[in-house]
Amino acid sequence: MNKKGFTLIELAIVLVIIGIILGAVIKGQDLIQNARAKKVVSKFKEWEIAQWNFYDRKGRFAGDQDNSGIIGDDTNDNVKSDLTGANFINPPYESGPSNTITVGSYKYYVFFGNDGATTRKNIMVLCKNATCGTAFNNDDLLFLDAIDSSIDGSADGANGNVICTSGTATASTTTWVATYSGGITPDTGGCTAGTSTALVYFFDSKR
Repeated sequence: MNKKGFTLIELAIVLVIIGIILGAVIKGQDLIQNARAKKVVSKFKEWEIAQWNFYDRKGRFAGDQDNSGIIGDDTNDNVKSDLTGANFINPPYESGPSNTITVGSYKYYVFFGNDGATTRKNIMVLCKNATCGTAFNNDDLLFLDAIDSSIDGSADGANGNVICTSGTATASTTTWVATYSGGITPDTGGCTAGTSTALVYFFDSKR
């Protein structure tokens, strides 16, 4: 009986084809994640734009009912009621309304507040859950770095107006306000999987 197998050239061609297919799949996954990162950045900036649009209309920030210039320094401060009551044509919030950014299977929560320092500064906060108590994972870092890079020009998470912190925030999905006590300390090494619980953006002044 005449048995015939593959030649070395045929096997090599098959391996090359398999390599090309695997490379295309991996590249495709990278493209999908990069597209998701751009979407997260876009949605994050929509929240900032809404805050500035509110300021243009009212002469104060959403969540600054006492017009002190600081968001969340008064018990009556309510970002949610201000933004939802502004009747924006294209509001940043998702249906509900909810202070979330959802892209594919990823969901993040957006808050506004202040850093709690002696000289308080307004901040925009992105968290993985509604209480800002869950640490980001490795997949989340792609989105955090994309936000940081788009605003500060580089993604280190420790310098500039965008930082990552594991500090404890008091966050409320009822008012969309998040505040810190005693200032905010960036995590060593910037945004870190398993450690950082919030991305903080000093959106109206330098840190």
